[in-house]
Amino acid sequence: MTSHPALWRRATAEFLGTGLLVAIVAGSGIAAQQLSPHDVGLELMENSIATALGLAVLILMLGPISGAHFNPVVTLSDALLGGRSWRETLVYLAAQITGGIGGAGLANAMFGTGYALSTKHRSTAGHLIGEVVATAILILLIFLLARTGQTAAAPAAIGAYIGAAYWFTSSTSFANPAVTLGRMFTDTFAGIAPASAPGFLVAQLVGAAAGLGLLVILVPAPRLRAADAIVPERTLS
Repeated sequence: MTSHPALWRRATAEFLGTGLLVAIVAGSGIAAQQLSPHDVGLELMENSIATALGLAVLILMLGPISGAHFNPVVTLSDALLGGRSWRETLVYLAAQITGGIGGAGLANAMFGTGYALSTKHRSTAGHLIGEVVATAILILLIFLLARTGQTAAAPAAIGAYIGAAYWFTSSTSFANPAVTLGRMFTDTFAGIAPASAPGFLVAQLVGAAAGLGLLVILVPAPRLRAADAIVPERTLS
């Protein structure tokens, strides 16, 4: 019989994973801006490739410990489907949000850009629609993989989706409240101005609700944990 790692270990993995995810997003954004100045298309390509590959690696690395949510809307969706207690949910959310902000600081420190609030505004209606779409498809993807028995493909599938969504959504697919909050603290290509963040957060919650609605319509299966939808949590000792 398998059992799940202690909550503090899972929370540490969520803190680390979310922090590293934001460091990858922000750090590759800074590097792209420095390596390819004045070429936004090339900067976005460099940023999206690094993020897609980095996310897949983080899921493989930390998934067996925490389930590799790294995203408050994934954790909230899991709780709403009955797969995780609200106590665990609150611990995960705290770890993800603090990890995301810390990850931005790490990226800033590595590139010497300073810890400043972003001035990059992303507040148009098109951006918000893009976030709804990006988040809805992400939630649908994660839980459909579980309900159709394809969890082994999750790291590659989720990484590939985020890489693609950088390009087909107007918002470049944040699809993650913790990443959104973290990216407020990097005044670079990858940042988002604090004034734009609330709209993104609301759009992400709306998108998550839409994704769950589509899930219930398509596959009204028994309750399954999001942890098992991404990478099953296992004790390692």
